[in-house]
Amino acid sequence: MDKDTSNGLGKATIICLEYEKKSMTILKSNSNPFSVSQFQVPINADPGKIGSIDLVFKSKRKVNKKWVQAIRGSRFQKMDFLGIFLVSSLAMMKTIHGYGVGVGWSNAHATFYGGGDASGTMGGACGYGNLYSQGYGTSTAAMSTALFNNGLTCGACFEIKCVNDNRWCLAGTIIVTATNFCPPNNALPNNAGGWCNPPLRHFDLSQPVFQHIAHLKAGIVPVQYRRVACRKSGGIMFTINGHSYFNLVLITNVGGPGDVVSVSIKGSRTGWQVMSRNWGQNWQSNSYMNGQAFSFKVTTSDGRSVISNNVAPPNWAFGKTYTGGQF
Repeated sequence: MDKDTSNGLGKATIICLEYEKKSMTILKSNSNPFSVSQFQVPINADPGKIGSIDLVFKSKRKVNKKWVQAIRGSRFQKMDFLGIFLVSSLAMMKTIHGYGVGVGWSNAHATFYGGGDASGTMGGACGYGNLYSQGYGTSTAAMSTALFNNGLTCGACFEIKCVNDNRWCLAGTIIVTATNFCPPNNALPNNAGGWCNPPLRHFDLSQPVFQHIAHLKAGIVPVQYRRVACRKSGGIMFTINGHSYFNLVLITNVGGPGDVVSVSIKGSRTGWQVMSRNWGQNWQSNSYMNGQAFSFKVTTSDGRSVISNNVAPPNWAFGKTYTGGQF
């Protein structure tokens, strides 16, 4: 970092916008190094009425001069282009998207499910099926509505530690992959059984991994979490299901950010075609592509893409899994 010459302007709130179909995701990063929170607003929202969007300087904590200058020159306003990105390197992009060195800790709570062998965690809302054979094992979590993001968080990795409870917490951290959804229970209050009710941030961990950070008798413990890069062995895996006019591809074992935001498919006799997300990490194509080799382009939340050329041969078969490149 350069020597600070910001004259004590202090901590800045930095905004990044990304337009989606009907809403825009706002990534708000506080302090230096950055911690990231995000929320969505309607795409036709009036920026002047969203007070938290304004770029502000609140504390006496100093920040780098270059960031101060960037913030001063990037006051939020309504736009018709893709977004504002106050980043200048891939490493900083990783931080903005919520993982990487320097990402701060956020507060949540954790419980456990699935039994001592985690057999009750198999399947799940991400579509991964047998978590053992897919390589996720027992280091998995079901996410509350606030974290699940309608399935877009599937495959993301989180580091978690138990905090502020000396009676039940154990030292150390765990790293888990988001593989399931923890549904709300609106019949119960948020502080007495409705642990996954919005807007609570909650991790329902597999029982074996919960035992690494807390005693089982606790039932529920306060935790802190942060996004981290997923470290995977081998390449991205593509499992082809469906039928001739409905290719449903399950994508697993994704490294880096882990969460897939876009997938394209190309047959040996076609161009690239964007696939649509069916549910979890199942992506579909309605084109007839029998007898063609398949290539896939997978894009993760940090904007990076990996192209796996001819990963499935012309004689591919439904129910089979094929391995491609990796982040």
